[in-house]
Amino acid sequence: MLKTGNQLKAARALIDMSQGELAKRAGVNINTVVFMEKRGTEDISSAADKVQAVRQALEEAGIEFLNHGQPGVRLSKKPG
Repeated sequence: MLKTGNQLKAARALIDMSQGELAKRAGVNINTVVFMEKRGTEDISSAADKVQAVRQALEEAGIEFLNHGQPGVRLSKKPG
């Protein structure tokens, strides 16, 4: 589950994906991604459909979201 802005930034960093590329793949405006990341440690407050689209784009790129008491990310497969 994609929960915080920092979790989103960490996911992008793992696969070396720009905000613009993520926005394009998720079908959202780049400002949506910027806003989500600016939440930092706070919960993302964007519309659920936009959060889901961003999460799905990252998962398709090889990210796995972890929430074992603390939001995290890891590579589930080779990006590509």
